Amino acid sequence: MHHEHHLKSSDTIRDIVIGMSDGLTVPFALAAGLSGAVNSSGIVVTAGIAEIVAGSIAMGLGGFLAGRTEADHYAAELKREYEEVERVPEQEKKEVMEVFADFGLSEHLQKQVADEMAKDKDKWVDFMMRYELGLEEPHANRATQSAITIGISYIIGGIIPLSPYFFINDSRMALYYSCGITMICLFIFGYFKSKVTGQPAFAGAIKVLVIGALAAAAAFGMARLINGK
Repeated sequence: MHHEHHLKSSDTIRDIVIGMSDGLTVPFALAAGLSGAVNSSGIVVTAGIAEIVAGSIAMGLGGFLAGRTEADHYAAELKREYEEVERVPEQEKKEVMEVFADFGLSEHLQKQVADEMAKDKDKWVDFMMRYELGLEEPHANRATQSAITIGISYIIGGIIPLSPYFFINDSRMALYYSCGITMICLFIFGYFKSKVTGQPAFAGAIKVLVIGALAAAAAFGMARLINGK
């Protein structure tokens, strides 16, 4: 038997990737920068937690607004398509025929399919939404689910680079452990992110690792430079 393997729940995976990638990178860079300026891990923890809270809310809100915008856009286009099949049905039939022309169907078949489709207005409009405009109806509560997924993923990602500072008082020593833990997590995250999206896994893991390392190194170097150390 033939089994086709396709990526499911791509929206959820996308939200996890967005939240985790920023969660791992931004707090890590912040902690590294502060470690270059202060010796107390307590200050790093306080600032890190504040950033994680603010970042997760901001990222979650961004995901919510993006989801609402997508839903509003779909609703507006759906309304317009219903109006057009009522007002200019022949023009809409021609657009259906153009879609099937791209599939290589003969003109006779194009007209036959368009006439048949026009008998069911809902299916007609659904076809136009999918194949003329390339729009899929957003899932119910998509915006809320996106906000929650992104926010939680950000928090989980942000806690990882911050965790050594909870147990080690010296910020510089905590930074060494944070770098080790975060580099491993960035590599693993990059590997699986690339795997599920069909990209070269090892190259993707290295790319995510390098981006995170560069961000942290830049923040640490800038803090050292400003403090003249």
